[in-house]
Order: sequence, then structure tokens, then C-alpha cells
Amino acid sequence: MMLLRPLRQRAIALLWSGLATSAIGDQLYNVAITWIAVEALGAAAGYLSALQASMTLTTALVVGGWADRRDDRTMMIGADAARALALALLVATAMTTGRTSAAALVGTVVVLAAGQAVFRPALQSLLPVLVPDRNQLPAANALFDATERIARLTGPGLIAALSGILAPIAFLALNAMTFLISGLAVWRIGRLRGTVRAHVPGNVLVQMRRGFTAMRRDPLLGFLLKSTGVLNGVWYAAMFLGLPLALAASGGGGIGDYGLAIASYGVGNLAANLIVGSRPLPHRPGALIFSGNLVNGMGLVLIGAAAGLGGHVRLAAICGASALAGAGGPMNDIPRATLVQMILPHGEVAAGMRAWMATNNAGMLVAMAASPSVVAAFGPRLTVSLCGAVIVALGLLGLVRHAAHAPLPAPEPLTIR
Repeated sequence: MMLLRPLRQRAIALLWSGLATSAIGDQLYNVAITWIAVEALGAAAGYLSALQASMTLTTALVVGGWADRRDDRTMMIGADAARALALALLVATAMTTGRTSAAALVGTVVVLAAGQAVFRPALQSLLPVLVPDRNQLPAANALFDATERIARLTGPGLIAALSGILAPIAFLALNAMTFLISGLAVWRIGRLRGTVRAHVPGNVLVQMRRGFTAMRRDPLLGFLLKSTGVLNGVWYAAMFLGLPLALAASGGGGIGDYGLAIASYGVGNLAANLIVGSRPLPHRPGALIFSGNLVNGMGLVLIGAAAGLGGHVRLAAICGASALAGAGGPMNDIPRATLVQMILPHGEVAAGMRAWMATNNAGMLVAMAASPSVVAAFGPRLTVSLCGAVIVALGLLGLVRHAAHAPLPAPEPLTIR
């Protein structure tokens, strides 16, 4: 398969193995921390997600210039180590006191959000260096995208299978171990010769604008940057507040049912990843990207409808709709990531990714701050469907405005090795 070819390179194979393990841990964390927060705080758990988004946003904007002056590997290893330590402290506190306090949850969420804001841009900047052949970039992005898709299937599936014998806090301990494995894999890659460090202006405001300016040079990337905050915000509100609240209100199987629904989303993710990742980037990728929005949004609409059913049919219908929603993710994410790496000069890739994360998390911050009130007004089931309808509307707008757009010519390929 085309997306497996980058694994022939030892550095890519090492990096992928570490990130695949860490991605499973991330999904254990997402499900477990969401369920712990919902049990402890109810609908107010949305404010914890808003805090996570605000910390990611702040870190992405403020730390960007400092991070760009340093080796990508160093940033990735440091982020993994900090996140492992934060989770270990949370688990130790919970085991000692017999409960998970709100303060401990807040501290952990802050550290993990900041770590993600440092790790992901460094990864996006490192990948084109490890894969200097631009023709292999779509396959490489699909390969690393597959780590999250497989994890979205495997991690929640493990929770669904083990929820009867392990407490939710135990899954956070497993996540801490996966961060250590990821950091070790990145360390094993070794320092790359010829890695180019960008010249970063000293003014903080100039540093903040770099990624946004670079992304807006291309009309398609500019539209995606403008819309991603809304898309991510409503998606997060649906999957990580509306859905668990709907399941909890129905008196179903608790965290096990929630894990199974997220795992089903991962099934759709993985299936679409294998198809999209095995094909070259379309000459006009907008149609694929915005069709992914339509598929994802329709899946969320159906999840909200399925949550109103009764008996065993309800869970089966939720899982089927969740799988459909998941299929839209790779249709959007793989071509978008490849476009950023191919269109932006290498020194601007991390800044572009940071702008993407900042916009994503600004949308998530607004959505999660407002979502407790929205849930109170409309109920969790209708909230999920309304979020899906917003994603469908933006997908239709993108198809009308940018489906026929061809990206700007790519810069000269890197000559690193």
C-alpha cells in the first residue's frame, strides 16, 4: 500500500511506532478524562474543555517564536516528558486521596494542552525533513494520520473492554507510559544533519502573525483557516460533551458505551484513511476536503437522532452513525496537512500549523464555554444534531466557493540529507 512506503526509512518507522503508541494513550486520556469530568462536574465539564482550548491557544501564540529557534526533536521530547509527569502526579494524587479533585484535573489539562501545542507543530515541521521526496508526503501524512485513526478505534475499544475491571484513573496511568515510549522513539531518531531553522523575528506580535499570514496566501488554505475554529468547536461540543451527557442521561452502560461509540468513530476514520492515504493528492483537493465535512456533519446529525431511540437499537444506531461521521475526518485532514507542507516554505510550516491550532482552539474555547448553556436549552441529543448541521452548512459553503480551486505552486523541494 502506498501509505506504508515511508516506513522503509528507519527514522520514519521509529517515529511512527512511538506516535502510534502515544496516540492510543491520547484516546485513553480523552475518553477517561471526559468521563471523570462529567461525573464530577456534570455539564460544567464543558468549562474544563474550554480551559484546555484556551491553554493550547495561548501556548501556540506566545511560545511559537521561542520553539521555532530550537530543534524540533528537543521540543517533542520535552513535551512528552512534561505530559507524562503531569499524568503521573494526577494518578498518584487520586490513589492517595481516593478521589480526583477539580484542582488536579485543571492542572493536568493545562499541562497536556500546552504540551500538545508544542509537540504538533514540531512534528509537522520535522516530517518534510524526514520525507524529502514531496511525492511521498501524502502517503507520509496518511501514515501519521492513521496513528490517530487506529488509536481512536483501539483506545476507546480497550476502555469498553476493560471498564469492568479498571477504574477510569487507571487509563490515565497507561497514557503516561505511552508518552514515555513516544519520547524514547523521538530520541532514538538522532539529530538530523541539515535541518534548517527558520529566522524568527524578535517581536512577539510579529511571531504570532507569521503562521496566519503564510496560510492566507493561498485562498483555499485561507478559507480552511477561517472555518476550522467553528468546525472544531462544534465537533468537540458534540463528541465530548453532548454525546457523553446523552448516554449518561439514558442510563446506559456508562463509560463502556461511550468508549464503544468513540471506537466506532475510529472504525470510520481508519477505513477512510486507508482509501484516501493510498491515493495521490487530487489536483483540486477542495472537493475532497469539503465532502469530508458533509460526511462528518451528517454523521453527527444521525448520532443525535439515534440517541433518542430505545433499547439495544439505540447503541447500535449511535455506533453506526459515529462510524459514518468518522469517515469524513481523513477526507479533510490528510489533503489539508499535505497542502500546508507543500505550499508553505519549510520555515513557515510549524508557524502555519500553530496558526491552525490557535484557530481550532479559539473555536473550541468559545464552543465549550457556551455549550453548557446550549445543552441546558436544547438537551444533549439535539445539541449533537445541531452541531452536525453547522458542519454540513460549512461544507456546502466550501464546495460552492473553493471546490474548483487549484493550490498555488509548491516551493522548491527540500534538498536535505
